[in-house]
Amino acid sequence: MTTIKDSVHDYIELCPMAEALLDTEPMQRLRYVRQLSTVQLVYPSANHTRFEHSLGVYHLASRAVDHLDLEDDLAARLRAAALVHDAGHGPFGHQTERAIERHLGRHHDEIEWLLEETDLGTVLEEQGVDPDAVAATVDGRGPLGELVSGGLDVDRMDYLVRDAHHTGVPYGTIDHARLIRAFQVVDGDLVIADGNVATAESALIARTLMNATVYRHHVSRIAGAMLDRASERLLDDGVVAPERFARLTDEELLAALSDHEPTADLADRLRNRRLYKRALWARRGAVPDEFVAIDYDRTRDLEREIASAAGVDPASVILDSPGDPSSPESRARVVVDGEPQRLADRSPLVAGLDACAREIWRLGVYAPPAHLESVREAAATVLEIEADPAP
Repeated sequence: MTTIKDSVHDYIELCPMAEALLDTEPMQRLRYVRQLSTVQLVYPSANHTRFEHSLGVYHLASRAVDHLDLEDDLAARLRAAALVHDAGHGPFGHQTERAIERHLGRHHDEIEWLLEETDLGTVLEEQGVDPDAVAATVDGRGPLGELVSGGLDVDRMDYLVRDAHHTGVPYGTIDHARLIRAFQVVDGDLVIADGNVATAESALIARTLMNATVYRHHVSRIAGAMLDRASERLLDDGVVAPERFARLTDEELLAALSDHEPTADLADRLRNRRLYKRALWARRGAVPDEFVAIDYDRTRDLEREIASAAGVDPASVILDSPGDPSSPESRARVVVDGEPQRLADRSPLVAGLDACAREIWRLGVYAPPAHLESVREAAATVLEIEADPAP
């Protein structure tokens, strides 16, 4: 059995199926896609990749299926899904996800096409594992799919501890070993055993704190928004076909952006950390509901309106309005007095953490440093924001 040394989980043992899957092109590509994409511009040591994260998720899934003593076929399917769950990610992971969805109409968890068109599906079939069942599991469907994609899944457990380790931010450190030992199957559903509400709450607390300090850091948001706009221009201009774009590595995307004149400046800014700055940074309570979680076309229309009012080029304005925060962990089911219940219904912390997530929510409008004042005034007017819009 092959053993791999991991910076987080120490030694990870690979079954023959995992070894064969790792040797495929889609899995090897993940060595060149950073796990935290533009967060590296904030935390320089956050250079870990989706390849090592995939190994970590496989490791935790393997421990879980052993603990649950599952049948061999189901255990193999869950292990395979855990290992390949990120193979559908595009370059820079979530930062290009919206551009890919707009042009291909699929989410990174929808990997049926990848299993059909690459050697991943061939290897699964050779190992006696149904590719369609693996694809369903990656998307959270099928028996115990919530182990890989659910409220408290092994994906979340690994990225919290791994991202905390590599950024040096301690808030993501959770007791994943106890969580796995607390897993039970009740009426075909994955639940957390009685007496472990606090253990489940720890993951919710960890993600809330990591959102505030790492995942939603304003520098990463700005760089991600710049990358999204540059990617959209690259695709609109037909420089790279959408299917090819989705399979680029981080460096290949930056190279393509650098080689295309309309996106070359943004590529240079991203490479050399000469980013746009916050012209406006507004709390949720100061933003009218009509400007929260707006779609892409409406966002671009507002960017052009702000640019016109500010007297600047439309490319100098980026509007970034996230959706209202959510807590997927609160949907996890925990056993209380012998009855599985949603964590949100049993934890007094959930409401407080939801309020905390709302408190850190911000709408951003970004622009080059030379245009900050004019863009700030125009954005406050167009978006009807009366409170102090300065960061």
